[in-house]
Amino acid sequence: MKILASMIALGTLAPIYAQDWNREHAAAYLDARAAWWMTWPSAARDHETFCISCHTALPYALARPHLRTPSEATPNETKILTNVTKRVTLWSEVEPFYTDDKQGSPKSAESRGTESVLNALILVSNDAPSGKLTDAAKQAFTNMWAMQWKVGETRGAWSWLNFHNQPWEAEDSQFWGATLGAIAAGSAPVEYRSAPEVKSNIDLLSEYLRRMQSEQSLLHRTAFLWASAKLPNLLDAAQKDALIKELRAQQRPDGGWSASSLVMKNWKRRDDTPLDPQSDGYATGLVAFALQQVGIPRTEPGLARALDWLNKNQDATTGNWSAQSLNGKKDLASDRGKFLSDAATAYAVLALTAK
Repeated sequence: MKILASMIALGTLAPIYAQDWNREHAAAYLDARAAWWMTWPSAARDHETFCISCHTALPYALARPHLRTPSEATPNETKILTNVTKRVTLWSEVEPFYTDDKQGSPKSAESRGTESVLNALILVSNDAPSGKLTDAAKQAFTNMWAMQWKVGETRGAWSWLNFHNQPWEAEDSQFWGATLGAIAAGSAPVEYRSAPEVKSNIDLLSEYLRRMQSEQSLLHRTAFLWASAKLPNLLDAAQKDALIKELRAQQRPDGGWSASSLVMKNWKRRDDTPLDPQSDGYATGLVAFALQQVGIPRTEPGLARALDWLNKNQDATTGNWSAQSLNGKKDLASDRGKFLSDAATAYAVLALTAK
């Protein structure tokens, strides 16, 4: 046993672990958080809809299907899909998530760009098992491409919400949003992607991502790595290997990753408290999921250690994987304090259930 332990410590043999994480507890946590978000007054929008958040609603929509049988969507999943479909269908009638009148310019444009991408990603992900796009997904893509910048330095991307909140609503989050657009486009059936007008939009998006990726945080380039599994022309083999090497260099001794070491350089919380350096569920789940998407096997020592960390660090009481806010010290038991943990739990589930 000492020899085996030494081999694992040296990274020459992947750790062998029992699957101790609890799927039912994870599902219960995600369901409770989705239900809270959809009824929270601050998330309410016009036409009896609610905002689709990058921290709670989007990760839930992506991860929750992996904790059930394919034919049994949960009530919360159905509510999110109904909400998204309604806003897609009434695109010209519904107000943006945030408006210039209430939050100041350019919040209307930022909201439209952000929502168009999130809507398309949720609907195409739901359609993926069937291999066909529903009318709602097609309309969501039409809205998304209409909001895409076609000229200028940011051509290929979308105007993106910036409330100076890492990691999804900050100065550098436009790149993150573009990676989600690429994941959505790459998840669509090949016949859709091959249509000339769609292909030209995807080409513009791909050119933006390739042009801008070297300037991005490692956290956002992890999402770029994920996107490259959907649109293989984003990275050549050498670039992919270099990015994976960077991620491996940031893996902590316990097998996890910390969002604090992956976020944009010199990022500081608004309350001046130090960023938490320990491994967290969001960074570890996102990295472990992205690595699997580009073909790294679960038995590869570094990835196996990450999955082992996730396996061991689910909260036995709440069912979640925790992550502390990058914007200020939060009470992790509060609803707002759980936002990054909502995403952490969803990406941990995606990593642990990936095939």
